[in-house]
Amino acid sequence: MSLRLIEVYVEEGHTDTLTAIAEQQGAIDCYTGAISEDGRQTVRLLVSPSKQQAILDQIQTALSGSDGWRVVLLPVEAALPAPAEDSDKGLLPGSSTATREELLADIRSGTRLDRAYLVLGALSTIVAAIGLLSDNVAVIIGAMVIAPLLGPNLAFAFATAIGDSRLMGLAIRAMASGLSVSLVISAAIGWFWAGDLGSKEMLDRTLVGYDTIALALAAGVAAVLSLTTGLSSTLVGVMVAVALLPPAAAMGMFAGGGAWEHAAAAAMLLAVNVVCVNLAAQAVFLVKKLGPRTLTEKADTRRLVWRNLIAWSLLLAALIMFLPASGLF
Repeated sequence: MSLRLIEVYVEEGHTDTLTAIAEQQGAIDCYTGAISEDGRQTVRLLVSPSKQQAILDQIQTALSGSDGWRVVLLPVEAALPAPAEDSDKGLLPGSSTATREELLADIRSGTRLDRAYLVLGALSTIVAAIGLLSDNVAVIIGAMVIAPLLGPNLAFAFATAIGDSRLMGLAIRAMASGLSVSLVISAAIGWFWAGDLGSKEMLDRTLVGYDTIALALAAGVAAVLSLTTGLSSTLVGVMVAVALLPPAAAMGMFAGGGAWEHAAAAAMLLAVNVVCVNLAAQAVFLVKKLGPRTLTEKADTRRLVWRNLIAWSLLLAALIMFLPASGLF
C-alpha cells in the first residue's frame, strides 16, 4: 500500500488542531496553505499506511461539531525525498492497510443493483449452465470470471463489522437478486433441456465434502484480504463464484428438470458455501480490527459481530451434522 495524502479543507481556526494531530500521530509531513476567499484553509498531511486510519479518525472527531469542512484521501505513487524506511514499522500484524473510508467507498459499488449487475448475473448463469451440461471445466471457469457475486458478500461482512444496517440491507438485496436471477434462468434451461442432467460436473454439485467447505472458507478469507491489501479482485471473485454460482445453476437446472432430490442436494451445497464465505469474511474483519470510529459504536458493533459469528458457526455446524444423515457428505 502506497503513501497517502490527506487533504483537509477547513476554517482557519482549526488548522492548529490539525497540525497537532499530525505531530502527535507521526505524519511524515504537514503543510498548511494560505487562507482562501471563503475563509478556509487547506491542510495537507503525508502519511504512511499504518498512520492513516488513526489520523482520519482524530480529524473527524475534532471537526465533527463544525461546518464546511471536507477530507479528501489521495494515493501517492512516490514522494521526494523518500521517507525513512522505518516510517511504516508501526503497522501491526493483522491490521488493515486500507482505511475504513476507502473500504466503504469500494464496497458500496458492489451492492449497486442495476441493469449491468443483473445482466452479468444472467450471462454468467447461462455460461455456467453450458459448462455444467457439457462437462466443460474451462467454460465453467469463464462463467465465474464474469459472475458479480464478490461485491454483495464482501459488503454484508463489512457492514456487519462497522454496524451499517443500511449497507447490510443493500448487500442482502443484491445477493438475493443475483441468486434469484441465476435460479430462474437455470430452472428455465433445465425445463427446456431435452438431454441428460447427469453429467459429472452437474453431479459434483450434489456432494458436500471437507474440500468444498475448505474452499468456501478460503474464498471468504481471500475476499477480505483482496479488499484490504490489494490482491487481485478478479482472481478472488472467481474463488467466491466457484463456491456460489455452479451449485446455484445446478440447483435451478435440476429443479427445472424435475430432479428434486438432486436439486435439494445442490441447494444444501449452496447453503454451506454461503455460510462458509460469510463466516470466514466476518472473522477476518474481526481479526483486522476493522470497525466503527466512536467507542460507543464499537461496543455495539462488536456485540453484533460476535452474535453473527456465533450464528453462522452454529448454522454451519448444524448443516455439517445433517449432511451424513442425508447421504450428501
